[in-house]
Amino acid sequence: MTQPSRRPLILGNWKMNTTLDEAVALASAVGAIADAHPSIDIGILPPAIWLVPLHKNRHDASMLKIGAQDASPHENGACTGELSVAMLAPWCDYILAGHSERRQHHHETDEIIRAKLDAIVAIDCIPVLAVGESEQERDAGNAARVVARQLDGALAGPPAADLTRIVVAYEPVWAIGTGKSASAQDAREMAKVIRGWLAQQDQQAADTIRILYGGSMKPDNATEILANPDVDGGLIGGASLSAGDFEKIVVAASN
Repeated sequence: MTQPSRRPLILGNWKMNTTLDEAVALASAVGAIADAHPSIDIGILPPAIWLVPLHKNRHDASMLKIGAQDASPHENGACTGELSVAMLAPWCDYILAGHSERRQHHHETDEIIRAKLDAIVAIDCIPVLAVGESEQERDAGNAARVVARQLDGALAGPPAADLTRIVVAYEPVWAIGTGKSASAQDAREMAKVIRGWLAQQDQQAADTIRILYGGSMKPDNATEILANPDVDGGLIGGASLSAGDFEKIVVAASN
């Protein structure tokens, strides 16, 4: 059977980092990397406050994509501090939902994440769903079960046309900001779990949807993880704050 062709995607999640000047400089450097690697989709997820200036500063010819780290599930109303997808849409190519830090520190449930995804799917942005297990869940042998439950909560039910628009990022919680990283074998096994779950919903979705690895990917482990045909790119945290490290990961994806 021929392996389906999926365009690699490397997204840099800046989290709560950078001043405006730092953000402009880093976005410019990553934009040059994106233009030098036109066969790969490359994007950044800066703090929301920088979305407008970075979008306006982006040259029309640049291949660089820009996205948001989160969005409200609500259209409008008494939601102090929140940003709706309609507010984000003019400035974003991607919107992330379900990051482990949102699940853990903001107590976001599968139901909340599903509502966010439904809101994102309704606009012209690409949703990125993050899923992953804690160290305790993995040690108990429940990693696949936890990820399947998160997929059930977030993705079960929508029509295939909506499902195929989504990107899924596997990010083991125990590898987020800890310096630990899943082995290439771990990443391979969990990507197969995700693609298997997708196949049960719709085979076209399973063949089309890009699965990213999102747990402390760095230049020294990117090549081995990205060699897996079921892993189509990375959701990069700390390494995305260094243009040099980020470029090395992009080169690994291009190979």
